[in-house]
Amino acid sequence: MPFDPASMALFHCGPVARKTGTGWHIVAAGPTTSMRMEPYEKRFLDAFGIKIVIGKGGMGARTQAALKQHGAVYAHYTGGAGALAAKAIEKVKDVFWLEELGMAEAVWLLEVRRFGPLYVTMDSVGGNLYTDLAKDVAENQQLIHAKIADGGGRFDG
Repeated sequence: MPFDPASMALFHCGPVARKTGTGWHIVAAGPTTSMRMEPYEKRFLDAFGIKIVIGKGGMGARTQAALKQHGAVYAHYTGGAGALAAKAIEKVKDVFWLEELGMAEAVWLLEVRRFGPLYVTMDSVGGNLYTDLAKDVAENQQLIHAKIADGGGRFDG
């Protein structure tokens, strides 16, 4: 690798960039759906030991176990906020495999300041907000269905 991922955060993102006279300017840098990286994330964490993965939508059980094994976290960045993320990017330090992979799949090394908001949704001890919320949603769904079945048609909480 022409760079050391171990010292960086991994951001699941396909940026929109504009070539300038002195390099690149990131126009938008919204997160991409992280689950599509699930087949590869454990291997990446094993190989490079990164401590933070940033994306949207969470990841699966293999990644959760790897986060715990490596003392790393998954942080959620709000989808649809690509322009906000771009404002935090101070510099494109480098870009790799642009010609081979295209803009969205190339590896962009970005220097950022005050990047966020981020919300840790999968932590280094096994906590997972996505699975916790799924349980709450399922319970609420049952309550709603029961209210409808009782003929109430109205849900008061």
